[in-house]
Amino acid sequence: MELYELNEREKSILRYVIHQFILTASPVGSRNISKKYDIGLSPASIRNIMSDLEESGFLGHPHTSAGRVPTDKGYRFYVDSLMEPTHLNDLEKDLIKNSIDSANTETDELIKITSLILSDLTNQLACVTYPKFDNATLEKIQMVQLSSSRVLVVISVKTGLVRTITLEINSKVDSSRLEKVQRILNERLSGLKFSEIRTTFKERIKDTVTDDAKPIIRVFIDSVDKIFTDIQISEKAIITGAKHILKYPEFGDQEHFQSIIELIENKDVIIHIMDKNTNSIEGNIAIRIGEENEDQKFSDYSLISKKYEVGQIGGTLGIVGPKRMEYSKVVAAVVYVAEQLSKELKKTNS
Repeated sequence: MELYELNEREKSILRYVIHQFILTASPVGSRNISKKYDIGLSPASIRNIMSDLEESGFLGHPHTSAGRVPTDKGYRFYVDSLMEPTHLNDLEKDLIKNSIDSANTETDELIKITSLILSDLTNQLACVTYPKFDNATLEKIQMVQLSSSRVLVVISVKTGLVRTITLEINSKVDSSRLEKVQRILNERLSGLKFSEIRTTFKERIKDTVTDDAKPIIRVFIDSVDKIFTDIQISEKAIITGAKHILKYPEFGDQEHFQSIIELIENKDVIIHIMDKNTNSIEGNIAIRIGEENEDQKFSDYSLISKKYEVGQIGGTLGIVGPKRMEYSKVVAAVVYVAEQLSKELKKTNS
């Protein structure tokens, strides 16, 4: 990562320009800084420093204004070196805890509630992905007969999380046959990772299949990739907060309005870039600003994301918003919500 050296005056001016731009969404002039902040410098001195910051690439100068705006480089320096840590207040923490605690114990409900909390708290677009089961270790399989040819398969993993899938059997089944197959599958598969089961399933059960169990086992063989895998990418995340982000002046013109709508509608892109960003910074919060995002669709946005974990498995949560955001507040919200979701999932599934 490129290192930047700024003196204390330059740091102060950059900080104040960013604070003021976040607050007003308007280019910031030297006189504005002079009036707003008591820093003991004349507008002329501030203007010279802002000019130096522009020359160094930390500030930009819109053609239609005499003021300056932060660049991606300016925001990056601010986030890395100037941003003061912020903590959520007790009211906000209680709201998060109470909302998550009151959610249905189903994982789906928790994910939805978490996304709503995060978007409401930050006034940004929030994304929460479902836990990834690929590295999950199977604890047990249970089968429940729904009809003469339909079976509900309940997959429990070591962390306590559960997923279900309904299978259609091409012959009549009864409880005794289901119990037999269930026992065989648990004996041969329990303790294995989903990825192992997918690649070795046929080999592990080939010498156990009797004629009465064949129709059920055949469905498992045909559906093993579907049963022991992650849900489809377009279904594995909840995105909320469009009503918040569309209020920002950045999306007042038709072009930017259209771009954010397309982004919201194509959530696969958000999921992919958020997961990729978070995976590159193991265990910590990931912040990507504008052009730092590999996908050009995100060049006008910042992404802040963090992993949440439940034993061996976990997912990602975070926000997408305009680069002009209150970074310290958003970071604090993402970190705290990720911690609370991890705790609740562990508690719910223990």
